[in-house]
Amino acid sequence: MSWDFFVPVCTGDLVNTGGINQYVVQDVVSPKQLPASLSRFKAALRSQGPLCILEHFDTCYSVLQHCNSVELGVKEDTLELLVQVVSGLAATLPALLMATSVSAAERKEKLNAVKMSVFLLCKLTETLEVFSCRQSFVTAPGKGGKKGKAGGEGLMQWDTEREKVLQALVQLLQLDIRSLWNLSLVEEEFISCVTCCCYKVLENSTISHVKSKPTRDCVIHLLGVLIKKYNHLLGASVKVIQLLQHFEQLSSVFAQAVSVWSTEYGVRAIIGEVIREIGQKSSEELAREGSGVKAFSSFLSELSGLVPELMIPNISVLITHLEGESHTMRVAVCEVLGDILVRVLCGDGLDESGKADRDRFFDTLQEHLHDTHSHVRARVLQVYTRIVNSKALPLCRYSDVMELAVGRLMDKSINAVKSAIQLLAAFIAHNPYSCKLSSADLKKPLEKETVKLREMTEKLEGKAPVAVIKASELWAAMEPELHITVGTELEPSSETEKDQQEDEDGRDVEEEKVTEDERATAVMIAQYLRVNKYRNAVRLCIKAHSCFPESEMFAALSTLTPETLMETLALIFKGSDEDAAELSQNLPPTPQKEGEKEGEDGELKKQEMLVQYLKDTETFALQVERAISVINTMLYLKTTSVVHEAVQFCVTVCEFSVANSVIGVRKMLPLVWSTDTAIKDAVVQAYRRLYLNPQGDNIRMKAHTLVDSLSELMVDASLGTIQCLEEIVQEFFGGGSNLQSTVVQVLWERFTGKRETSGLNRRAAVLLLGMATRAEREVVLSNLDTLCSVALGEKVTEDFLLARDTVITICGITDHIRQSKGAPFRLPQDHQLFTCLTQALAEGVVMEDPYWQGFMEQAVRLIYFLAESPDQLCSRLVQRSARLLLDQIAEGGEVNKDSGQTQDGSQESSEQGEQVNCVCLAQLLALCGCVAFWQVSHLERSVSAELRRRRGETEEREEKEKGPSSKAKQSANESAMEEELGLMGASAEDAEAELIRKICETELLAEENLLCAFLPLLVKVCSSPGRYSHPQLTTAACLALSQYMMISPSVCEENIRLIFTVLERSTLPVVRANAIIALGDLTVRFPNILEPWTQNLYARLSDEVPSVRQTAVTVLTQLVLKDVLKVKGQVSEVAVLLIDPEPHITSLALNFFNELATKDNAIYNLLPDIISRLSDPERGMSSEDFNTIMKQLFSYITKERQTESLVEKLCQRFRTAKTERQWCDLATSLSLLSMCERGFKRLQECWECYSDKLTEPGVYQPLLSITAKLRRGAKAQFKAQVDEFEKRLTAVHTRGLENVESPEMDEENQREGSSEKTVMRTPLPTRGRTRSKRGQAKPSSSSHSDDSFVTPQKSRKSKKPVITFSSDEEEDEEDAVMAESETPKVTTPISRASRRARLRN
Repeated sequence: MSWDFFVPVCTGDLVNTGGINQYVVQDVVSPKQLPASLSRFKAALRSQGPLCILEHFDTCYSVLQHCNSVELGVKEDTLELLVQVVSGLAATLPALLMATSVSAAERKEKLNAVKMSVFLLCKLTETLEVFSCRQSFVTAPGKGGKKGKAGGEGLMQWDTEREKVLQALVQLLQLDIRSLWNLSLVEEEFISCVTCCCYKVLENSTISHVKSKPTRDCVIHLLGVLIKKYNHLLGASVKVIQLLQHFEQLSSVFAQAVSVWSTEYGVRAIIGEVIREIGQKSSEELAREGSGVKAFSSFLSELSGLVPELMIPNISVLITHLEGESHTMRVAVCEVLGDILVRVLCGDGLDESGKADRDRFFDTLQEHLHDTHSHVRARVLQVYTRIVNSKALPLCRYSDVMELAVGRLMDKSINAVKSAIQLLAAFIAHNPYSCKLSSADLKKPLEKETVKLREMTEKLEGKAPVAVIKASELWAAMEPELHITVGTELEPSSETEKDQQEDEDGRDVEEEKVTEDERATAVMIAQYLRVNKYRNAVRLCIKAHSCFPESEMFAALSTLTPETLMETLALIFKGSDEDAAELSQNLPPTPQKEGEKEGEDGELKKQEMLVQYLKDTETFALQVERAISVINTMLYLKTTSVVHEAVQFCVTVCEFSVANSVIGVRKMLPLVWSTDTAIKDAVVQAYRRLYLNPQGDNIRMKAHTLVDSLSELMVDASLGTIQCLEEIVQEFFGGGSNLQSTVVQVLWERFTGKRETSGLNRRAAVLLLGMATRAEREVVLSNLDTLCSVALGEKVTEDFLLARDTVITICGITDHIRQSKGAPFRLPQDHQLFTCLTQALAEGVVMEDPYWQGFMEQAVRLIYFLAESPDQLCSRLVQRSARLLLDQIAEGGEVNKDSGQTQDGSQESSEQGEQVNCVCLAQLLALCGCVAFWQVSHLERSVSAELRRRRGETEEREEKEKGPSSKAKQSANESAMEEELGLMGASAEDAEAELIRKICETELLAEENLLCAFLPLLVKVCSSPGRYSHPQLTTAACLALSQYMMISPSVCEENIRLIFTVLERSTLPVVRANAIIALGDLTVRFPNILEPWTQNLYARLSDEVPSVRQTAVTVLTQLVLKDVLKVKGQVSEVAVLLIDPEPHITSLALNFFNELATKDNAIYNLLPDIISRLSDPERGMSSEDFNTIMKQLFSYITKERQTESLVEKLCQRFRTAKTERQWCDLATSLSLLSMCERGFKRLQECWECYSDKLTEPGVYQPLLSITAKLRRGAKAQFKAQVDEFEKRLTAVHTRGLENVESPEMDEENQREGSSEKTVMRTPLPTRGRTRSKRGQAKPSSSSHSDDSFVTPQKSRKSKKPVITFSSDEEEDEEDAVMAESETPKVTTPISRASRRARLRN
């Protein structure tokens, strides 16, 4: 073979004349002849094998050249043949490559076959890949005609064929075919041909899908072979970066690929190359659109999850991005750090370097909990959650991270708050301290162990030896003097010799004792040195050498010189420091005492660890409790996801028995009424998990656990909490649980006292039975006798609370709860239940039990709900109660000893002077008021409903008797009959309503009616607070009088002034609060009568007692939002409550405005009046409070049209404002508006209104802040207008209006091309004034009152729809009666006109 095949850069290069011995395509076959040529190629492949490609290359090349024109089948056949060629080469080449001697011609032949086949296969694969992608975009799957079907089938075939192509290439390239090339240098074009094919396949949009996994794996392995064997490392890293920039979906694919290349193929350098490329990207480059920053971020996050240990050597390159502007890259780097900390740098087996890296990474993560971007903060919190769940957070960092997480609960970002809640829940669920986290329970053990530690420490300190100065320090101090002594001893005079001889003689006996061994002698020398007996030490040392000549300690003294003697003394003194210390007190070492000391030290360390553990646990518990208090406030946020996370957190802390955790569980209970299904389901599931899914060995144990947990929840629960819990428990009893019957049995046992239980648990049991009754009536109905005998029998007076809860439970069987159709369910008057109730009520009247009134209210309600002819029953009850009270007086019963507690309460009819017990009289009046209220309710609900039911039955019966009329006649008169029947039904209903109204008006308080006898007494008690000053009597009388006023308009009109007098002058807060509630009900029932007194109701918003203010704002909220009260300027009193010192009142006021904002333009219409009233100098409100209120109210103004109109309104009010404070308040209000471009133009047009007041800083600064807000993100043209306006503001503020607004200034403005002319104010001449612009008012010459702001009338040339304020309408304050047109359209239960109108509609 004389030619060589060179892989071309461009496919068309093979047709052109090549170089010497270079293969050139000779014959390009036409498309028509291609099938025949392919047949010959196929036959040759069968006969000659894969080397036939050398002869038939031109045929396959022709398919490439005519790829756009040939049929799909031809291309598929060609692809199949080329796959067979490559597979054949992969099967035959191993023998050649393993052969020891191969001819050059054979090697060249095989090499050309490899290059030709691989080139053709890769190029054809690229072409078909492009075609399949185009088909996937053009042809919709599952639609179209034959072409669409064919395209779909071809595409499906291509997925399988593509996998075969890649497998064949992998098989071939896995062989060591580099030996086919000279010097094993594979040409770059050959490698590029294969890699381009791989990367083209990766560009497919579906390559990351699950169905493409086989293809994806083949491409990854093929590229891995090329990287490992064919030096494609650098090219692959560059290509990965390029493709990530353009194809975001490839991030997960390349993360998997790089992971495989670095682990299975051992090319770890690829990670470093890719990360280095990403790390070198500048912040400016990443900030550009299309930079692929999202793909880079996702790639890094997924790669760190696959091979975190390989990311550590390259992490320094990525850390630089934490200081960059791209928050996406910061997120990626933080997640990389998180994966490393979770899977690599965790556990106790880390070396010092690993611990240092771990601490550094944790410090970095903690810093980015305060990142400027909310997304980064949220993701870092999620990283910490993963770390905590993996138990990879060191114990020493728990407190710090916990503190930061609690702080993030105040984050402005919803995602950050959610992530913080999740992190805190993870902390609690995986805490290393205790399964019960209560700081109160931990306090006593901590104090006990701390005291024990202190005692142990003091005990050890008492035994501790006195600190000894180091021997080296002592030697340095004594060395100079000792050196002199040594010199003196070694060079003695005659006199000193004598002295020496005498000393030696005197100590011979002592030395003989201590020189028996060298160690004792050395200790003695050291002791002499310590007590400054240097001469004795020197002499003993010299003598010791003669006694122990073989001793190593004294060996240096063989040559006696001052230097050797000093060295020996130093060795003995410093070397024997420990021995001397031990023996300084002649106490030899004892192993037993050393062991005891080590044991005591060990116990001390254990105790220190225990105390530290308890301290850490207490700190952790306190942080959890702090988090609970914050998260509990999030249960009623508008964001569903945050509420859901808060609910889950409350469940978690409750399971760990954290202190105050039940508060959150109770607080989330009202969310069962939420309109958001997700929130409601979350709360229901939470309660099921906590209370309705008990643990136990058997069903009965589970039932007891369930009842115990529910009873605990109901202890001290409010009525609202019980109603919410009822919704959940009802669902449990209605769900058919296998525990249901056992739970009911346990509840009956507790209620009846078969099991010893407390009174609270008995009450909880009967209330739970009442909840079960909502699902199944027979639970209570079949056991009425038991309820009556246990709770309402002879011992009823001993526990009115149990009796009250029993009555509430029995009430669950009534039709008022069930809304059932048909004849109402009622019991006869002589039933045991009513006998017990009337007996208990009558006897309780003359008792002073504080719980009797609550029982009485529920009992009277039950009588009217369940008894036949309840009015007769209650009439006898009132008579009996009054008779018992009179008997008590006549018999000289209990007389109040305290004159302040006793009043003359005898009725006029009795004409007796006896004194009555005020509490008993109050209870009788309360009973009368309750009976009057429920009598009216019974007439308007039960009697009215029964009349309608009977009328309906009568009409149905008459219809059946008449029989069907002829169809033709019926169809002809259908519409007329419907209208007639409608009017007839409306007329009948009106007649029934009129009947009931007449009964209320004339019969209920007729002279022969018993209720009438108590009305004068009620009026007398309420109107004489000085004489009847007993608090309970006053409270009961006022409440009963308001209930009497519900009966008829005449009674209401007669006593309305009295009840408002009580409201304003009563000294008892409870009386004022009750009066507000009663007046709210009366406003709904008789709106025309109460309308003139509206101002008096609003006045209670400023009551000095918080409970009264809270009641007032609650009642007024209901009246306003239900359109019972017309919203007027008095709402400013509600606005003042936004700054109330009581947080609960503030939240109620905020809720009022939140709800009011849902009504069209409601707050917008009220704002000018509110501003006028709040900025009134007589009110004396501070600027800070005014700003706080206005900031909240202006947050509801979101429409540009409203903003524009408000700007004009507020500017016009500058004219009528008389004080500087009012100017400042108006300017502040303008600055709080979310100013838009239209509003700014209106602000410019109204320049004349406020320009003369700009010298005041309180006016200038707020207006200046408007320009600062408008400048942010403004376009160049608009920004220029804002800058010009700011210059005018500053000029007027600094120099005054007279010095700025001059004719010269006008000329200058004209030269600058100003399109607007400024309207001048006096004292300039009128000729300097220009015509008003649109929306600009002329100066008003009329004088206005100083008391309030009055918006001047404006004249406009062109007619334009104007949004008017209700506050701008003139109101006649003197006429207190509302006109007919202004009467609120409230449907009262007895209103005739409204009922008819509703039926007609």
